[in-house]
Amino acid sequence: MDIAAVAALAPVIPVLTIEKTADAVPLARALVKGGLPVLEITLRTRAAIDALKAIAADVPDAVVGAGTVLNEAQLDQAQRAGARFGVSPGCTPALALAIEKSGMPFLPGVQTVSEALALAERGFRLLKFFPADTSGGPAWLRAISAPLPEIQFCPTGGINQENAPSYLGLPNVVCIGGSWVAPRATVAAGRWAEIEKLAAAAAQLKRNSPHP
Repeated sequence: MDIAAVAALAPVIPVLTIEKTADAVPLARALVKGGLPVLEITLRTRAAIDALKAIAADVPDAVVGAGTVLNEAQLDQAQRAGARFGVSPGCTPALALAIEKSGMPFLPGVQTVSEALALAERGFRLLKFFPADTSGGPAWLRAISAPLPEIQFCPTGGINQENAPSYLGLPNVVCIGGSWVAPRATVAAGRWAEIEKLAAAAAQLKRNSPHP
């Protein structure tokens, strides 16, 4: 499965910052049951790698990946933990080379047209646009769709249930990333039924619908 196939599985990729390993499996099960099978576990906590391992082992319907991958060492660690794809907030030449060597489906991050062109030259056609909301949002993506017609995006950062349709309605957006489907307080309280409902609502969001 390449990164385009991963991105096509659902309109929203939950971006998860997991503080306790014990939360990983019930959280993943709730999200998958709600209709969001692609899960990004950010490597920002001590529990992240163990959480990734647990989901990979115990939630077979989840396509679990690692986010906030910054270098080759983290990429290797994530891959060995069972990550099926990776995501980065930006991308250096060294990280791009490591991604190519690893063979792992990957969503490298960009913020500018020049960064997008540099990665396109290396064969990356699906990119993360981050931080989307403060870097031009839907207007930026709309503006570059004509000059960069072969590049598609997964915007992440500042996206929520309310503004998600303005991103998903764009022809160069294949999916979005967001943390609103798994609020930290709801996860900490173990309110998995609430998270399943949030996931179900997010899974119903329409991609590439007419933009107002």
